[in-house]
Amino acid sequence: MGGWRNAVQEAAASKPLFLTIYTTIIVGIVATSFYVFSAIYSPSASTSTQSISTSWLSSPPLSQNPFFPELLLWNYVAILKTFFDAFYYDVLFNGGSNFSNNISQPTDKASQPGSNQLKTIWEAPPSNSKMPPLESFKLTKELVGERAKDNVIIVTFGNFAFMDFILTWVKHLTDLDVSNLLVGAMDTKLLEALYWKGVPVFDMGSHMSTIDVGWGSPTFHKMGREKVLLINAILPFGYELLMCDTDMVWLKDPLPYLAQYPDADILTSSDQVVPTVVDDRLADWKQVGAAYNIGIFHWRPTEPAIKLAKEWKDMLLADDKIWDQNGFNELARKQTGPAIDDDSGLFYAFDGTLKLGILPESIFCSGHTYFVQAMYEQLRLEPYALHTTFQYGGTEGKRHRLREAMVFYDPPEYYDAPGNFVPDSLKSTILRVLSGKLKRVLNCAGGFLSFKPYIPKSLLLDGEHNLESHFSLINYQMKQIRSALAIASLLNRTLVMPPLWCRLDRLWFSHPGVLEGSMTRQPFLCPLDHVFEVNVMLKDLPEEEFGPAINIREYSFLNNPLLPQQVKGSRLDVQLCQEGTEDCHASRNTSRPGLLRFPKNSTEEMFKTVFSSFKDVKVIQFSSMQGAFYSFTDKASLFIKLQLPIFHYFLLCIWCCVENHTPGHIYYDMYWDEKPGWKPAPPQTPEEDHPPF
Repeated sequence: MGGWRNAVQEAAASKPLFLTIYTTIIVGIVATSFYVFSAIYSPSASTSTQSISTSWLSSPPLSQNPFFPELLLWNYVAILKTFFDAFYYDVLFNGGSNFSNNISQPTDKASQPGSNQLKTIWEAPPSNSKMPPLESFKLTKELVGERAKDNVIIVTFGNFAFMDFILTWVKHLTDLDVSNLLVGAMDTKLLEALYWKGVPVFDMGSHMSTIDVGWGSPTFHKMGREKVLLINAILPFGYELLMCDTDMVWLKDPLPYLAQYPDADILTSSDQVVPTVVDDRLADWKQVGAAYNIGIFHWRPTEPAIKLAKEWKDMLLADDKIWDQNGFNELARKQTGPAIDDDSGLFYAFDGTLKLGILPESIFCSGHTYFVQAMYEQLRLEPYALHTTFQYGGTEGKRHRLREAMVFYDPPEYYDAPGNFVPDSLKSTILRVLSGKLKRVLNCAGGFLSFKPYIPKSLLLDGEHNLESHFSLINYQMKQIRSALAIASLLNRTLVMPPLWCRLDRLWFSHPGVLEGSMTRQPFLCPLDHVFEVNVMLKDLPEEEFGPAINIREYSFLNNPLLPQQVKGSRLDVQLCQEGTEDCHASRNTSRPGLLRFPKNSTEEMFKTVFSSFKDVKVIQFSSMQGAFYSFTDKASLFIKLQLPIFHYFLLCIWCCVENHTPGHIYYDMYWDEKPGWKPAPPQTPEEDHPPF
């Protein structure tokens, strides 16, 4: 995915993305052919090729390279794969408009700035057109009117760092046949990239940094103020506004639901984790004690709503330390009640004239009610929205959670990373000249590795749900993951993480194991960021300091409908067996097509020797990780290849928090089984409050 974002970033600067890709493909084919054949037939091939190659590969002359056939094949395959990836992504987001004008388009039309011609979302501008001037992307009443439907406009905004979230957000809405949407661009790079993709976009004029901003940072607070300013800008136009954060997705068209409450001035989501209703009615406002969450809320252009929006804006502009959500809650809760009637679920708030409704927590889901409680599932309801709150991995954690739920749209290379034909002798050289994100793509060249986790029933279900039983369950799974990471590192494969089971919830504060009154079932399938530092695992870190990267995928990866057939159909099942039993020996021979019996407790060399014959297999799945791996050949190899990356990846993992103790968190330890007498306990002194070494 990183490679795709880099490509977007480069192309978005001046030209249409897909035009750039196609031009690059053609130039690449011509240049590769010229370079290869001149290297073969030129009398001075050795000299000229040497001068060219040493500038980036430091390899011998191409015609003398023993891997010349593989390199030639890889060049052409990589170019062709780029072409087909571009075609796939063009079809996914553009309906294939860059390849063919004959593909039918939806009838609903959208406008492009500076033109009266209506265009469908995802219909890219003509490839020979120029980027309109920035002034033509101003937010105006006319622009909103062109996009609005039934007087409603749906809006999100962000910077270029969140482009993949924004594309996912738009794609979900258009898949639901909802097109009355606009995206606010906080930097010109995002604005240009969205324009060339056919996404209706307007300029917010803030020209912020294109990089990710951390929660709570000054830039984060500035983004919050942009939201308030945006609401104040749109409401006077006279349109209803459904305002959304980019880290949420729509799973069902919300507009019919919102239309059921025409008297509401504002309908807002909340952080409520205890159910207040068991059907799809508005939440019982008298029972909602959690904050109103402004990641999803619907405004009508009424006098009370406009008044609240203005006071909210004035409050935030007067004090830059106030978090926008806290400011909204402070104002909205100035008055709470009474109900406006017996049935609607609306109540008076703010100054006593504003009619407010709280969207039900079970179907306008937070990260807790969706991922931890699966409240909608238990109540047999259909969720409308998923907002990635209540998570612990930053932006990477949000992305990973959406991937776990299979609702995030990644580019094709995420599901089948290119580079399978790079010879091992050239890979180390190539890696030295690649950027960090491209290294991750190339390091996926070995395909994927997965395994079937095993958990004894006693660890999962028996006994009380307490600290000891929770950590026993996690540690048992962690030991299997540790072996899988070692094997994935050996075989240069991306590890598909297993589903994780937890007995206790994770929060930022002390609690008795699960939140009282919530619908959390014990045990429950917990998100990866409950146990592992996902944001650290997915960072590009210096290999010389932290060891070679171990790439991961979400547990649902192999079940994702976007997984291509060439990956689904290329699989080797590895059945662990006791050496000496029938058909159990370290051999490349499969007992039947697609099945390999492989001895338990095999060494590094045994793995390398046997699985070197299966480099072209996309997915290798082990029947178990119990006793799968014995050891690396030497201690230095162990430290370099495994301990450094694992030490860093899982350095900061904690469970939080025990009651009546400060600090209340407990560190997970990847090597718990190597420490006699290890027990889960919070740090007793400040000196002990550090990750395990």
